[in-house]
Amino acid sequence: MKLHELTYTKGAKKTAKRVGRGPGSGLGKTSGKGEKGQNSRSDGGTRLGFEGGQLPLYRRIPKRGFNNVNTIKYAVVNLEELNVFEDGTVVTPTLLVEKGIVKKELHGVKVLARGELSKKLTVKAHKFSQKASEAIVKLGGKAEVI
Repeated sequence: MKLHELTYTKGAKKTAKRVGRGPGSGLGKTSGKGEKGQNSRSDGGTRLGFEGGQLPLYRRIPKRGFNNVNTIKYAVVNLEELNVFEDGTVVTPTLLVEKGIVKKELHGVKVLARGELSKKLTVKAHKFSQKASEAIVKLGGKAEVI
């Protein structure tokens, strides 16, 4: 088989309707759109969701909730996830992203106290929960706020 021998599968390509080609074609004069009315016009038809002037569904349904534009979202790291690092490592947000512990830094990194920490680390983050910072210091490490 050569490139010039390639053809479409039977039924894959449909020839377009040739409208307005005289009365014998079956789609002459009004081109299958009927007489008069909104849908027979050149720009006829309505937009998506239009209900004939009735208040559309998307406006009748009550809106719920509130999106605060000033929200600060932190990437969360638990203590148990920090056991991956060696003793004495300085853990920074960029290092956490490199290791794949955090996907994105967002507005900062917050360390929470879930799980046990077994390594002496210097952790640099934007926020710490009180128990997390206590647990890091208890093992002889440092919890530094950036």
